[in-house]
Amino acid sequence: MELYFTRHGRTEWNQALRFQGRDGDSPLLPESYLEIEKLGKHLAAIPFTRIYASPQKRAKTTAIGIREHLNVPTDIIYSDDLREIGMGELEGASIMEARRTHGEALDALRYAPNNYDPAAFGGETYEAMLTRGKGAILKAIAKEQGPILFVSHGATLTGCIQTLAGASIADARKMGGLGNNTLSILTLNQTKEFPFTLKLWNDDSHLSK
Repeated sequence: MELYFTRHGRTEWNQALRFQGRDGDSPLLPESYLEIEKLGKHLAAIPFTRIYASPQKRAKTTAIGIREHLNVPTDIIYSDDLREIGMGELEGASIMEARRTHGEALDALRYAPNNYDPAAFGGETYEAMLTRGKGAILKAIAKEQGPILFVSHGATLTGCIQTLAGASIADARKMGGLGNNTLSILTLNQTKEFPFTLKLWNDDSHLSK
């Protein structure tokens, strides 16, 4: 089985460098719709048994847009467990301004998530995000027989994909984060001791076509 993952299209808050976590949202940029179309056409021939997506508007809109271009459209299942990591009081805040008071924690989130402590601003822990995110992925695998597409968020997908593929939490960001509308793939072989293999990471080749 192959598991396909994409991060939602780029949004106004992405462009403005504002935090956009579990409880924040902003509209997609106009140019994001063309990228979603390109991704959908790139995936058109893959017979997805289901699409699983975060219910946050930026991910929901992306999932619907991709489905419109599939040769065999399938159902979209929305799961709160695929939401972005919660940023607490920093939702919608300027990243540059937040770094003045929470620089150490924010550096840890980006470079050493095993040391991330969001208590000062009421954020969600990295471990809690991984528990719910990977739980949603594993539940989907148990229900489906063929390829699955997951449409979610940068921090959530980066952590879940990398740790499913065998990385420690400390190393979950070693390959960097995910760009908007990029494609990553895990292959699943349940006969192996370590069943997940990272086949593709953060590929954006379809966006330049």
